[in-house]
Amino acid sequence: MKIRCIAIDDEPLALKQIGAYIAKTPFLETIALCSSAFEALHFIREGDIDLLFVDINMPDLNGLDFVKSLERKIPVIFTTAYSEYAIEGFQVDAMDYLLKPISYALFLKSANKAKSWYDANNKPAELLQAATEYIFVKAEHRLIRIFLADIKYIEGSNEYIIIHQIKEKPLTTLMRMKNIEAMLPDNLFMRVHRSFIVNLNQVRVIERNRIIFDEKIYIPIGEQYKENFQKFLDKTFYI
Repeated sequence: MKIRCIAIDDEPLALKQIGAYIAKTPFLETIALCSSAFEALHFIREGDIDLLFVDINMPDLNGLDFVKSLERKIPVIFTTAYSEYAIEGFQVDAMDYLLKPISYALFLKSANKAKSWYDANNKPAELLQAATEYIFVKAEHRLIRIFLADIKYIEGSNEYIIIHQIKEKPLTTLMRMKNIEAMLPDNLFMRVHRSFIVNLNQVRVIERNRIIFDEKIYIPIGEQYKENFQKFLDKTFYI
């Protein structure tokens, strides 16, 4: 699974270079190239972002203050032309610090450091077994088998997920959304929002870019997931 990246830099040439480096690195994926921190906020709220490349010296909101303001801690590699920011950069737990002009060799060294951290922190330890018809998850200090057909939808909540079932009570387990998404069959389950995965067999009503399970449950379809969901509808829609 690739590391999903956002690069932020108000200098067009520098942003283009970081974008080219990300594209050149097999285990990285570009989600957005942003010219300001404010532009990046939209993508961070909509998507599950793994890594930020952030220029420090930007107008309106500099990179350091931007990273400090984020609700969820995201690994960051700072990029800047000013070496005096290095110490302050590491004070906000930056994964690395790249001084411009940045060679691909130095970029790759930082990217490999990010990959080592990512691999160590994204092992699906709580998803102990996945089979064609069921999964085992750890919840309430027990291992519990859940049949896939019994799952209505899955909700992400920080570092936890909540598995909502058709008849049984919801189960909460320590796991990231991308980990369980990778284990579920994509012909039965689809991520429709950064915080929701739905069982496609349970989708009954769609209204105003929302999936309505009942009068109390409205699941939004996120902007970056609309295209895939529309493809599912196109295959199953008949006039």
